[in-house]
Amino acid sequence: MIKADIETITKKHIHYIIENRKIKRFKPWLGDSFSFLYDFIMKNSIFPKKFGGDISKHHEILSQEMKSVHGRRVLELATGSGSAVNFLPNDNQYTGTDISPGLLRKAIKHFDNVGFKNAEFYVTGADELPFDDNLFDIVLCILSLNFFDDIKKVFKEINRVVAEDAIFICSVPVPERNRLKSTIRGTLYSEEELEKICQENGFSFESIPAENGALLYFRAML
Repeated sequence: MIKADIETITKKHIHYIIENRKIKRFKPWLGDSFSFLYDFIMKNSIFPKKFGGDISKHHEILSQEMKSVHGRRVLELATGSGSAVNFLPNDNQYTGTDISPGLLRKAIKHFDNVGFKNAEFYVTGADELPFDDNLFDIVLCILSLNFFDDIKKVFKEINRVVAEDAIFICSVPVPERNRLKSTIRGTLYSEEELEKICQENGFSFESIPAENGALLYFRAML
């Protein structure tokens, strides 16, 4: 599963990449010391005040999209605290990634609580994944695409690690839906720009017909 030239170490069910004989560290945007507040901030601040949306509706939209996904190899970019447990069936083989060990520790508890078996979690960025080629059937990126520094490199990595007929499912704020005119962190791409990026990297693009504040939901397929 891991590329032959990648060395990892596992601590408390989290896999870390070893680089120059040391654990590779990243700087989370929120900081590990605030990871315990993440779910509260998302539900009570980010969704209503930044996105102008509803987190329950968000989960419903994604549940509808994922209801037929069973027994698949699923990779999530920027797992966060494990929100995928709210919409991903637990009979899938799940691999989560994030640059925050603190958030992954929360995610592990959430995935254990809902019965995921053998879920794995890696501290890694989305632009340099440690996994073998042609490995995953589904890739998720939920509310994180705007935080990646090099989105084109991320899409190249997605293309590399997915198997034939794989699907990329994403939700992300876009400027044209930001009716509150709120300040949303990261780099916001329009739906048109996201479609172009997908196509440039060999993916088709299909918007999911759902309205939830500033969020765009879409799927992309090879």
